[in-house]
Amino acid sequence: MTQFFHCGRYVLNAERPIIMGIVNLSDDSFSGDGLHGDIDAAIAQGRRLIDEGAHILDLGAESSRPGATLVPLQQEIDRLLPVIEALIDCGTPLSIDTVKPEVMRVVLATGVDMINDINALRAPGAMDAVAASKAGLCLMHMQGDPGTMQDAPHYLDIVTEVAEFLAERVAAAEVAGIALNRIAVDPGFGFGKTLEHNIELLRRLGELVVPGLPLMVGISRKSVLGLLTGRTASERVHAGVAAHVLAVLRGARIVRVHDVAATRDALAVVQAVEDY
Repeated sequence: MTQFFHCGRYVLNAERPIIMGIVNLSDDSFSGDGLHGDIDAAIAQGRRLIDEGAHILDLGAESSRPGATLVPLQQEIDRLLPVIEALIDCGTPLSIDTVKPEVMRVVLATGVDMINDINALRAPGAMDAVAASKAGLCLMHMQGDPGTMQDAPHYLDIVTEVAEFLAERVAAAEVAGIALNRIAVDPGFGFGKTLEHNIELLRRLGELVVPGLPLMVGISRKSVLGLLTGRTASERVHAGVAAHVLAVLRGARIVRVHDVAATRDALAVVQAVEDY
């Protein structure tokens, strides 16, 4: 049965890997790609990522790296709205990476297609904001919060605990009236996880696959790749491609990446072999 992801104005075929390209408007980025609120640069980057093969653009204006400082509400909105306005008719779904219900309500009113929430709609009002729209959403697992999540992450069985958390958040979304075909889930690589936790998650990723719920993975340029390779964030393109190929082979349907062209080419080869 073909799997479709209902994402605002779009219905995406999740039988083939979906590439989500990152447009980071923050000034506090772990990956070196923060655009410091430069609206023109963000618009240009979004268009470039579409040309490179992105199926979704994920716009964010607040860093979620370990220890990141929160961005004031109005500043986050002011950074996002001009970019949304410029790209809303680009022919590619727009996702907004935010944890703030107030931001969600403002951007959903513009017609964006998806909310990507690292807090899994746990903030008061977040669930209601998304439920009142037709947007897709991604619910992510995070142990702790960005300020403290890497202090001492601990699990008895990380895969079981992540699966239970995501199942609980999906059930809460269903109760709120959000159809399953609008929901993707993300195990949250790097969010309250040690190197060993991240490797175990990737190794056993197939255990997190739930039919009908696209599994999203974002490992692009993250510190786990630096620990494995000794490379700086901007030098982790090849490691990121390898990680995302492994994720797709283990059942991931959406990959959230900085390096769209390299990921697209690698997945084209994988898909050709799978289709042969």
